[in-house]
Amino acid sequence: MIRRKPLKLLFYLCLLVIILLVGYKIYLDFFEPDYEAVHTEQIDRLHANLDNTSEFSFAVVGNINNSVGVFERKIVPMLNSADLDFVISAGNAVSSGGEDKYRAIYRTLNQLNVPYLLTFGDNEFSNFGSFRFYEHFGPYFYSFRTGNSVFAFLDATGKTPYRWQLRWLSDLLSQDDSAHRFVFIGDPLQKIHKETLFDNEDEYLNNPEFRDALVKMFRQYKVDAVFSANLPLFSEQRHGPTLYITTGGAGGLVLNNETSFYHFVRVDVREDGIETTLKRLDIGQHPVFKQLESFWFFIHSLFYVGYINFILLVCVLGLIIIKLYSAIFVDKDYYPDFDLDPTPWRERSLKVGMFTNNYLPFIGGVPLSIERLRRGLNARNHEVMVVAPSYRDQPTEETNVLRVPSLVSMGAEREFRLANIFLARIRQAVRAFRPDIIHLHHPIWLGSLGLWMARRLKVPAVYTYHTRLEHYAHFVPLPGRIFRNLISHALIKRFANKCDGVIVPTYSAEEYLRMIGVKTMAFVQPTGIEFDAFQQVTEEQVEALRRKLDISPDEHVFISVSRLSTEKNIDFMVEAMELIKARARKPFRFLMIGDGHERERLQRKIDEKGLRDIFVLLGSIPPDDMALYYQLGDTFLYASVSETQGMVILEAMAAHLPVVAVRSSGIDDVVREEYNGFKTPGNRERWSEAVLRLMDDEALHRQLADNALEFAKGYSIDNFARDVEGIYGMILAGYHKRYGKTAPQPEAG
Repeated sequence: MIRRKPLKLLFYLCLLVIILLVGYKIYLDFFEPDYEAVHTEQIDRLHANLDNTSEFSFAVVGNINNSVGVFERKIVPMLNSADLDFVISAGNAVSSGGEDKYRAIYRTLNQLNVPYLLTFGDNEFSNFGSFRFYEHFGPYFYSFRTGNSVFAFLDATGKTPYRWQLRWLSDLLSQDDSAHRFVFIGDPLQKIHKETLFDNEDEYLNNPEFRDALVKMFRQYKVDAVFSANLPLFSEQRHGPTLYITTGGAGGLVLNNETSFYHFVRVDVREDGIETTLKRLDIGQHPVFKQLESFWFFIHSLFYVGYINFILLVCVLGLIIIKLYSAIFVDKDYYPDFDLDPTPWRERSLKVGMFTNNYLPFIGGVPLSIERLRRGLNARNHEVMVVAPSYRDQPTEETNVLRVPSLVSMGAEREFRLANIFLARIRQAVRAFRPDIIHLHHPIWLGSLGLWMARRLKVPAVYTYHTRLEHYAHFVPLPGRIFRNLISHALIKRFANKCDGVIVPTYSAEEYLRMIGVKTMAFVQPTGIEFDAFQQVTEEQVEALRRKLDISPDEHVFISVSRLSTEKNIDFMVEAMELIKARARKPFRFLMIGDGHERERLQRKIDEKGLRDIFVLLGSIPPDDMALYYQLGDTFLYASVSETQGMVILEAMAAHLPVVAVRSSGIDDVVREEYNGFKTPGNRERWSEAVLRLMDDEALHRQLADNALEFAKGYSIDNFARDVEGIYGMILAGYHKRYGKTAPQPEAG
């Protein structure tokens, strides 16, 4: 409980923040409307107040930089009480040209009791701010006349061609007969002769032709004063008839020394001349308040940019609240629900819909596992419908197998097929079948269709994790590392968490799923094998096959069963056989059973290494003959690291064969070191040593073979089907309990 209290407080804090933010957004929308052409309104106010007088006062401020702590709270009250007629910003009223900054300065300047005007400076221009300045305030360069004085505003940013401005200003001044002339330009024209940290050439008007022409024009037309900002200091210089004033202390960063300090400039215009007065503020903003001010503008900007940021922020906080709610208020039980009673479902016949991306006659671990489960469930009076791709040589008559034509076939042997999941007849057939549970064998394509059907039919879905997808990146038209290291794991996690239960063949596979974040109820259930079929093979059949393959009685026969594909690591065994051939003290033969798109390449490699006589690619063997070929062998060898179980290893053990395999997640739970075989790291030297040890030590070989046979007895198809039947019952019980459904009544009879 102690641990949950801070989380509960955080939950309510997030909830309060959302309420405040929503309220604040409503306030902004209703009480701070959009604005445009502000300068037009302000100049109209000026004309109304001053056109009939020749004496007035105004203040010039520079580098406001959206300051709340200094300008809004300190300087604005002083300006309002200073008996001024208007206020002019000499540049950098905003800290940048973002929409949020323009809206903030608009709100701040509206606290003034007098009209105000802005100079287009470097900060107004930054971050694509030029179009915002034009929309909200007006042109970058402009002029107005009031009280027998003319005011001209120039663009020092380079946004407006300087020659055009010179032409415009020359025409304006040459035709003007005002008593006083004032010019405002964001960048200073005259060098400041003071020692300062800010004396950087980039802070001045850096177009020499523009600067020299302006200075000459100001002298020619007897401009009274030129005001600039951009530097965080105060400077006043007279050149000829013109006073050049740099003012940059209206709220931006200053050093609070004799050169750089907070201030504004008061200008009093009289009939006989003008008078400028420095108004210094001996204040400094505490660093803590400066940080709070920055945070306030961050919050303010989130809303002013538009609805996107606002919605994003609310959604993020909403997700946090949901997460916190589930962590705090939802009771969690990390143990299985021991109150579930699967009996009502175990006592009745079930209808099971199975969706798979490959099936017989395609030979592979998944199709064989599905077929054995289907037969086992049928033997226990359950009805199974298999939805699978169609193949050219599939059986002509099948019961409860819905074949789906393929859109695309991949691989050299067309072994991987993408069925046409968009056919309406698939959904119609599954609905007509009315399954009690849907069993999915792949997390994509037909598997995804099966999961969708389960949701539509309101029945549970169970997923068997057969395949380590990350080892099949070479089949995917994406960069291998992206699929292997990111997409494959995320795909399995997402799919498994959508299902109502997951069946894994080994404990190591279950551990993998937990590590990637699968939280669905999991059941460890190895795939069954046809154990009895392996015991029915006679010595006469084995000897006949030995003669057919021209294998002498003294040869040690290695067997391996695998699809000849990249992920099966066949190259490892070919290279290891080269080592074993050089060290073996007795003759041997390696029989590789299986086919695939790598066959021709592997055969070339075998020939290049001089292994043609001992390493034989037998190709595909009919399933009914596999028990005989297993019994022909003495030792089973395996190197694949892409298995979740390695069903062929259990089949080999059922044929009385010890195993040498490369250690991986699918092997670790089946092969027990020096009990029924050896499992080595993916090192050819270590693997070859284990193989040679079994060849040379007959007593060890006999003991491991006996143990392998005993180990395989527990994996019969009947046991497999019975255990899966129990898993179905548990998943159905959990599903009905979760959704408040009534358990079925036991069937009559």
